[in-house]
Amino acid sequence: MNRWTNWAGTATADPRRVHTPRSVAEIAEVVTGVAVDGRRLRARGSGHSFTPIAVADSDAMDLTQWAGITSVDADSHRVTVRSGTPLHQLNAELDALGLAMTNLGDIDAQTIAGAVSTGTHGTGAKLGGLATQIVQLELVLADGSVVTCSAERRPELFHAARVGLGALGVLTHVTLQCEPSFLLSAQERPEPLEQVLEGFDEFADGNDHFEFYWFPYGSNALVKRNNRLPAGSERKPLGRAKQFVDYEIMENVAFGTLCRIGRTVPRLVRPLGRFASAVLSAREYSDHSHRVFVTHRGVRFVESEFAVPRESVHHVLRELRNLVPRLENPVAFPVEVRVAAADDIWLSTANGRDSAYIAIHQFVGMPYLEYFAGFAAIAAEVGGRPHWGKMHNLDAAALQKLYPHFDDFVRVRDEVDPAGVFGNPYLERVLGRSS
Repeated sequence: MNRWTNWAGTATADPRRVHTPRSVAEIAEVVTGVAVDGRRLRARGSGHSFTPIAVADSDAMDLTQWAGITSVDADSHRVTVRSGTPLHQLNAELDALGLAMTNLGDIDAQTIAGAVSTGTHGTGAKLGGLATQIVQLELVLADGSVVTCSAERRPELFHAARVGLGALGVLTHVTLQCEPSFLLSAQERPEPLEQVLEGFDEFADGNDHFEFYWFPYGSNALVKRNNRLPAGSERKPLGRAKQFVDYEIMENVAFGTLCRIGRTVPRLVRPLGRFASAVLSAREYSDHSHRVFVTHRGVRFVESEFAVPRESVHHVLRELRNLVPRLENPVAFPVEVRVAAADDIWLSTANGRDSAYIAIHQFVGMPYLEYFAGFAAIAAEVGGRPHWGKMHNLDAAALQKLYPHFDDFVRVRDEVDPAGVFGNPYLERVLGRSS
């Protein structure tokens, strides 16, 4: 039985065979065999995408045995890592080397290949997503060849493969531009939502990393500001008791309990949401960067996220705030708002424009279709681009209008995988069929 289900339970697969390679040669052998037999192959990581992007309708490749850093250039702070390495393992290995990623998202369960291939990002007005930290990629193409690409070597493949959706080949090694380890100061506190919105641009530009969570039905937002500390600063982490109470008890156990109550008795969701907004607590601390960036998420949810032009964030949030009270079913989870700098990666959601990311969530098992559809309609008004790993209903015709290099990506895809060896129904929907 090869049944596979993603983290959120929104996608399942029953591949005919699951391959677990332990070397590049084995990966190439699998790809060649699948292609010769006319089958299809999808590589998968931790299953943390909410879309069916990793669903294999023929053969699946599980890369969990293909992990770890393989080489380090101490002078340039560049590291090469196997593609199946989960981010929490990468962060630990980098820390042991005195290195760190420049920016990270708030979840570290994904593999590095899955994270960059779907456009995973953190927050920071001057910083891009994880894929902008890539300087070189190695991948196995549909004909079994092992190729390397960078800005200088096969640049078109590099522009496409940094956020490649797994459509171009199997990533085998990722070379990352890292930097010496650094400390972040963290300031997290509730603030009136109206005040946060009024100062949004000032807060986004005035902090290295800025984000906030709006709790529907409440008047407060939880605001997070993370800023770099000078080299040699003293580390002042949260005490174990404070960390356990704030993150494990309040943000996971207690919040999960509120969500389960709301799922059972929907009429309680609105007062529980107001309560959650009112009891938000403040905390300040400093720690190694990856320990500040990442937060444990123990409560399961479904999610949709759109990247919108940063100047459109107020319009989208205003319309979203108008939408929520009109929904037939209440919303149990907060809305997350982040920012990122423009980049040049073809299918990056921040391609060519400074972006604000607005992510909406619903507790697993609660109705969400009306909410997600309403949000998608609002985002469409300003040219919103959906996160490739989060729930949306756009197809290739719609996405082509949102990405200046969409046709370039499809052209490269058709060049390196003309038979659609790496395809699946999700890719056929968002990219179209291979020519």
